[in-house]
Amino acid sequence: MATVTFRDETATGKPVTEWEVAGLPERMTVRELIRLRVREEVTRHNARPSDRFNGLVRPDDAETELNGYRLREPRRIDWERQAEIAEKAFLTNGFFVLAGDSQVEDLDQVVDLAADPDLVFIKLVALVGG
Repeated sequence: MATVTFRDETATGKPVTEWEVAGLPERMTVRELIRLRVREEVTRHNARPSDRFNGLVRPDDAETELNGYRLREPRRIDWERQAEIAEKAFLTNGFFVLAGDSQVEDLDQVVDLAADPDLVFIKLVALVGG
């Protein structure tokens, strides 16, 4: 069993947040890892719903804020919908994932968590006027 570290960083490499999940298989696809990450962060939010969501992708009907998203009102979030949004965002370069020192480019790419237990997520932000 493997323990993976999920870490968010800015495009310049500045760490934003980090947490670990233990008891995982030693090999998982990027799709499975993204879905796992999203399910974990939504579970944390749903345990104490608020009007702010700190996650990989923006929930439906939320506004983007610095390091998170503002919901119109405190509510529970559907993790499967969030996972769908995250998969689409990955495919359209909304964020990218580094496993060890390599960028992963395909949702079905298998990551060896025994060799590369650190996953770095870097969100890309559109430039204003660009």
